[in-house]
Amino acid sequence: MTIKSILIIVLGICVTGLIVTFLILSLLRQRGGGFNKNVAAGLAPVSNRSLKLTSFLLRLYRWGMKVPLLSSYIVQVKKRISFRHVGDEPALRRRTMTVVLIIAGGYGSVSLILFLLQPGVAFIILSVLCGVVLNSLILDMYLNRLEKRLLVQMLELFADVRHRYHQHGMIEEALYEAGEVGHGEAAEQVMLIYEALTSPDPSEALERYYEVAPNRFLKGFAGISYMVMEFGDKDRAQGSIYLKGLSNLTQEIHLEILRRDKLDYLLKGLNIIALAPVLFTAPIERWARGSFPTMDEFYRSKMGFITKISIYIIIILAYLLLQRLQQYDETRFRAGRKQSLFARLLYNQLFIRKLAMLFAPKPGSTQYSQTVRLMRESSSELKYEWLAIRRLILFMTCFSLSIMCVLLLHQVERNHIMYDPVRDDRMFGAMAEAELEQAKEKAALDRSVMQKINMKRWASYDEIALALQQSSPVQLDHDTQTEVIARIMQKMNSYNKQFLHWWEVVIAVAIGIAGFYLPIWLMLFQRKMRSMDMRHEIYQFQTVISILREMDRMSVEEILEWLNRFSVIFKRPLQKCLLHFEHGPEDALEQLKLDAGIPEFQRLVDKLQLALGRISIREAFDDLDSMMAFYFEQHKQEYTKMIDAKAAWGRMIGFTPMYALIFLYLVIPLVGMSFLQMNMYYEQIQKL
Repeated sequence: MTIKSILIIVLGICVTGLIVTFLILSLLRQRGGGFNKNVAAGLAPVSNRSLKLTSFLLRLYRWGMKVPLLSSYIVQVKKRISFRHVGDEPALRRRTMTVVLIIAGGYGSVSLILFLLQPGVAFIILSVLCGVVLNSLILDMYLNRLEKRLLVQMLELFADVRHRYHQHGMIEEALYEAGEVGHGEAAEQVMLIYEALTSPDPSEALERYYEVAPNRFLKGFAGISYMVMEFGDKDRAQGSIYLKGLSNLTQEIHLEILRRDKLDYLLKGLNIIALAPVLFTAPIERWARGSFPTMDEFYRSKMGFITKISIYIIIILAYLLLQRLQQYDETRFRAGRKQSLFARLLYNQLFIRKLAMLFAPKPGSTQYSQTVRLMRESSSELKYEWLAIRRLILFMTCFSLSIMCVLLLHQVERNHIMYDPVRDDRMFGAMAEAELEQAKEKAALDRSVMQKINMKRWASYDEIALALQQSSPVQLDHDTQTEVIARIMQKMNSYNKQFLHWWEVVIAVAIGIAGFYLPIWLMLFQRKMRSMDMRHEIYQFQTVISILREMDRMSVEEILEWLNRFSVIFKRPLQKCLLHFEHGPEDALEQLKLDAGIPEFQRLVDKLQLALGRISIREAFDDLDSMMAFYFEQHKQEYTKMIDAKAAWGRMIGFTPMYALIFLYLVIPLVGMSFLQMNMYYEQIQKL
């Protein structure tokens, strides 16, 4: 099969997959929009086609839950999108199966393409890799789309709440009417907030809602509504505190939507560009072998195998880094997130846990403190013991895979020595059919001789000559026999050198150490990317404090409790501060400043220290409005810088696999092999 026909098949499969996916999404969108509108307006039900599709997805969900491995995967996908469909189980199941079908269709199409391009062991490895990547990629794209739609709906909802609060002057009535008239996920969330605020114990109900809130804006909205209901609204010169809080949240949502739009625009398609080289390694290799016969020697060598593995590693790393760049969902960083079954199984093994802690920094050391601080600042969900076990597993995995690759390379080289056709150094370009048959006969003769003498490393000239006379079908002249024996001795010498060398073990250990430090490097990268999210949370703290400072009988401890409810990144430092607050407020706040490590938050804590008894909370935060205005403008500038930085990093990381494929796998080897061949030609010309 030619490359042209393969590419035509690939194009046809891709187009078919896209058409099927588009039809499914169109039907689901038509069903979802039409059903909601018709039900809200009291009109006729949706079409039979949409009902049949919904029924099919629900039946497929029930069938999938009966299959052992498939049921676990469906439950995993369902958990990822569950908090977007609170209280609507049929819609959640339908959405879950839609995502599962899209992932399965994409994986099936890519697997078929990979099987056509490079069947064999490479197909199995690449299909597993593509399955993991596609699952993460499609889920992230789907969730980001839902989050963006929720933010847009929240803008309309907040405007409606503001309008109805002006009408009634009561938060409960405003929330209820806005939730009843509204539509989509935002209206469902407002009804959940209304139910929590009107429950017998609003504080406890809100704590439960905070655990499932889709984003920090809804948490802030629920908290502001509860505070005003609890303490009453205060009319200031600037207007109502409640409406002022809604305005601040609306400003943040506008900024967040603009940031997501611009970031999505600048990073659009980079994931696909980073993963595309997986599909093109085999066509490029096939084209290079057909166009440049000398490249066949490179692709069959150990260096060619190492280059291919390196390109796959670059693709994986580029994808992971792009995923980190595109993350802006703080709900992924919830405390207490469950680990996988495999991780829990390893953690329950006392020997593995002790072995992992043996190589991890000891508590009390400087490196331990730095690691714990890095985990806190990067909002890592792992415990220190989990991190130690993960680092040990990565070390052992990278080391084992490196040793396996080295052994595989030696085996590949042995096969080349034994079975490759014997090429004449004086022969240029590709061999003709007759010359290829002669080269294969020479290789078979060499292999027969080497097997007769049992591949002995120190075989003598006479032993090889005797085995050659027994194996050769014709009598060889003296010169030919000397040439063949020299060639066999060279082959045997190369064959017997194919064992595990000490320097290869050192390289494997170095790769294992790189895997050991990989979680630390990812957390460093994550901390750099999360620094802006820390400032977002501080701005939200300021919004909360701007309301709390107007309330009578408000204390510093109560403010810290409210901040703890809204916090995600600073949750652990705030919880630690609250635990030690009764034993010494000054010391607890000083420790909070040390744990936070960001100047903006430290200045906030300084004002809380002033409000402990010297001055009132209102006096301590008398300049909060001007600070919030300044920080908001600063955030807009930092947004621009951050987006430009992420776009630059994203373009560089996204195109790195393609550059690696073109230069490492084609251009540099072609130039190198050309120089080697020119050098060989020059030596032959000198011998003339």
